[in-house]
Amino acid sequence: MLQICEVIVLKIGKVRKITGVSARSIRYYEEKGLIKASRQENNYREYDEKVIDSINAIQLYLGLGLTTEQIRDIIFCKYPEHQEHKDKDVYCEELLLMYQSKMHEINQQIAALTEAKFNLAEKINQMVQKREEENE
Repeated sequence: MLQICEVIVLKIGKVRKITGVSARSIRYYEEKGLIKASRQENNYREYDEKVIDSINAIQLYLGLGLTTEQIRDIIFCKYPEHQEHKDKDVYCEELLLMYQSKMHEINQQIAALTEAKFNLAEKINQMVQKREEENE
């Protein structure tokens, strides 16, 4: 039996409403090659419904502090049929190195924040103790 799959096409306004991402950001993701749009005769963008998942993933990765270039690498490693690099294993090895580098960067930030938190707590305790001594 022949099954007909209907593709749902969305305009940028609908994509914006569903994802909560601005039209400007959606156009930027397209410009960076993270998502694709087709064009109508009037030059309006149309997106396949799968773009919703892609945009949600992009937002997640941006929230982790990755750049759009790094996100593009992730997308093309996950979907090797879309990648320009022919040697998938090498390409994904580069992605592993990028992940490790990002993890190192995050660990450095955590260490700096932990030290700042400790120093701040110490100053607060000193100030509270001094205030209590003055009020005695």
